[in-house]
Amino acid sequence: MSYIDFISTIHSETNRDYLARVNDAKFPKAKAASLAKKWDYDYWDGDRRINYGGYNYIPGRWAPVAKKLINHYGLKPGNSVLDVGCGKGFQLVELANSLHGLVVKGVDVSHYAIEHAHSDVKEKLVCCSASTLPFEDNEFDLVISINTLHNLHNADLFSALKELERVGKNKYLCVESYRNEEEKANLLYWQVTCEQFNNPEDWAWWFDVTGYSGDHSFIFFK
Repeated sequence: MSYIDFISTIHSETNRDYLARVNDAKFPKAKAASLAKKWDYDYWDGDRRINYGGYNYIPGRWAPVAKKLINHYGLKPGNSVLDVGCGKGFQLVELANSLHGLVVKGVDVSHYAIEHAHSDVKEKLVCCSASTLPFEDNEFDLVISINTLHNLHNADLFSALKELERVGKNKYLCVESYRNEEEKANLLYWQVTCEQFNNPEDWAWWFDVTGYSGDHSFIFFK
């Protein structure tokens, strides 16, 4: 297992006003979270004060991550990749565009996301929980999960980590975390769907107890 940062450059591109998010008059934090956790229109394409404020495909935005994944894991045409928590499938589009012949599949708990997925990959997506993946052991050469697993409660997280381990020959995940009280407060203020508030040591415990042997990285809210 290695710590490999593929994501923080994209994460740092967003400017965040933490206090404005938590104190908003129209969408106070509890209301925003209640709407976001339906994983429907409001989460993806509703008001920015709830979550994404319009999760649209920007050609090339995720291409650097795709190329890093392909190069690091030595992927070749004919290899297969599963994205757990794929949303509208944008990372899968960039993976397929970056390596022709790559077989891509995705799963997400959101019916809305899959219904509004990118047309290039829509038919390759399945609506299901990360805790029960409908695939065979070692079916994929690489399984990725980016900014998803911290949204699971303990029992589902336990199962999801075991499922990633089961279906993938190689694994990579990225989750939210914090290293100090400032980052912890910022995470609490900004998040609307997070259920796991773990520092890196806590995440290491989760990986150990579930037998997750893949790679990982964290995003921090500075």
